[in-house]
Amino acid sequence: MSSLLITLNVIISLLLIGTILLQPGTKGGGLGSAFGGGGANTAFGAQGAAPILSKITYWLAGAFFITLLCIEYRIIVENRSVLEKPVATKAAPAKPVAPSSVPAPAPAPAPAPALPQK
Repeated sequence: MSSLLITLNVIISLLLIGTILLQPGTKGGGLGSAFGGGGANTAFGAQGAAPILSKITYWLAGAFFITLLCIEYRIIVENRSVLEKPVATKAAPAKPVAPSSVPAPAPAPAPAPALPQK
């Protein structure tokens, strides 16, 4: 579920970036006019692309924040930190080893004799 929300959030954020870049700026241009020259605004109607793109931007921004809140809620419910990576499954406990199959530890080596001092 978390990976679905994160994927959806990335897609929405990319669409949001695209709609923001296509909106005309203060000079009436924008990245959208670069693809069709001066007639790029006629494809969106007489008012241009601003009203349609601004409404799409509002909806995408709302969806972006909703997905962020859902992701944060999932993190809180799972009682983990934001910086932790989600654990998919817990590892099975290791089987105990029979004592007879475990070799005895090797004895420690004897200390070296002290060298005579002159």
